[in-house]
Parts: sequence; structure tokens; C-alpha cells
Amino acid sequence: MGDVQKPAPRRVWIDHRQVRALAHPLRTRLLGALRVKGAATATTLAELLDTNTGATSYHLRQLAEVGLVVEEPDRGSGRQRWWRAAHDVTSFENTDFDDDPDARAAVEWFQTEQVRLFVEHAERWFAVRDQWSPEWRDAFGMSDVFLTIPAARLKELQAELLQILERYHAEADPDMPGAEQVQVVLASHPLLMGGKR
Repeated sequence: MGDVQKPAPRRVWIDHRQVRALAHPLRTRLLGALRVKGAATATTLAELLDTNTGATSYHLRQLAEVGLVVEEPDRGSGRQRWWRAAHDVTSFENTDFDDDPDARAAVEWFQTEQVRLFVEHAERWFAVRDQWSPEWRDAFGMSDVFLTIPAARLKELQAELLQILERYHAEADPDMPGAEQVQVVLASHPLLMGGKR
């Protein structure tokens, strides 16, 4: 690992306007791409996400209006504008939007889209995993644990696991030999049998 530790992740606790802005498939993907790949132009993002530059430009401006992306004016030249994510981490509580049906619907859509994207990424991995080394195939994986605990204890567990992930993120060195970008998903939900509580 390098001697220089990364700065703490920039965080945003999203508000009603921001969550409504995120309730769009291209905007969600744009913000994700900027967080994973770093600053980019609308043209680069359009190529990466297989869409057109006009759409990426429009939706980047919509995200900028609510403070989720910002322009990097020093990098642009002429009409080419560079954009970056304004934050590394988006946070909210599920109950933050209980008083706003539109924002609550936006959160529900956003969370469903995140699950859909995770499944899409997992399926992409399954399709190519035989092309990876045995070391990587053994390092990747999924696991689950069933617990019977109260809500407060579950929140403690999630906070502790998140601290571990953030420490590994801060210590990550992309120049380390053999380093690859990976995604770790932390999720918890009730174990519903047959859709019943």
C-alpha cells in the first residue's frame, strides 16, 4: 500500500429534490459511472453507457441542479465540459421521505433499480468468470447469514460492517500489482417466507 491515505469519502445526505432527480435510469447510471470511473465528459459517458451525448448532457445538468454532480471548469476546453460526482457516498434513511409520497416513490424506484443493476453486474460476472484466474475466482463470492435480532442491533451491525468496508476503501491502492476494481454490496432485509411477515 502507498504511504498516502486517501481523504475521507465525501458524503451527501440526500434531500427530497435529490432523490427525485435520481429516480431516472440514466441519471442513476451517470452518477454511478462518475463515482467509479472518475471525471468524464458527456461524450465519454455516452460511449460508456451506450447512449447519446445529448441525453447525457441534459441529465448531467439535471444532476448538477440538485448538487449531485459538479463541473470541472479547469479541465474543459471549448464546448467540452468535464463533470465529476460531487460526493462519494449517498446516504438516507428509508423513513426520511415518509411525508412526501413522490419522494418515497422515487426512493422505492431507486432502490429497486440498484438491486436490478446488482443482478445485471452479477450475471455479467457469471458469464465471464472462467476467463479470470483461479485466485480471483476464489476471492469473489457471495455469502449470507440468517439472524434473529432487533432493529437497533441490525443498525449497529450494518454500521460496523460499513466501517470495515470504508477502511479497506481508504487503504486501497490501485497501483498495487494485481489490483482490480471490485464491488462489495452490503444489504439486509427481512426473511419473508411466502411473502408473509
